[in-house]
Amino acid sequence: MSNNVSFFAINADDVPRARSFYETVFGWRFEPWGPPGFYLIETSSEPSGAVRGGLQERRELVPGEKMVGFECTISVVNIDRAIRTIEDNGGRIAAPKFHIPTVGTAAYFVDPEGNVVGLMQPERKA
Repeated sequence: MSNNVSFFAINADDVPRARSFYETVFGWRFEPWGPPGFYLIETSSEPSGAVRGGLQERRELVPGEKMVGFECTISVVNIDRAIRTIEDNGGRIAAPKFHIPTVGTAAYFVDPEGNVVGLMQPERKA
């Protein structure tokens, strides 16, 4: 699947408090993964009805602007082509592409309305 929202992240000042809130209110499950204070989120036990997510400490993808709200990532087939198309149409890159081992290549951009959005070109399975 390409060009679909494939991942979301919740940015939090207090990760344990946010985790407790979403576990209690929505029954979401959290699994520690990667760096300290980062959790993968399972929103559903039904694979077709869930979008995977992450809970992480609040960060600044655009210098001086802390991320507020849910951060969405769009899966793309070719991240370089997506970056060129974004820049050609009034967007700008907020964080240049980087690789996450076993996951894929990611980048962040700012759309013409000021929204920060992630891109992910998933690693190809062997």
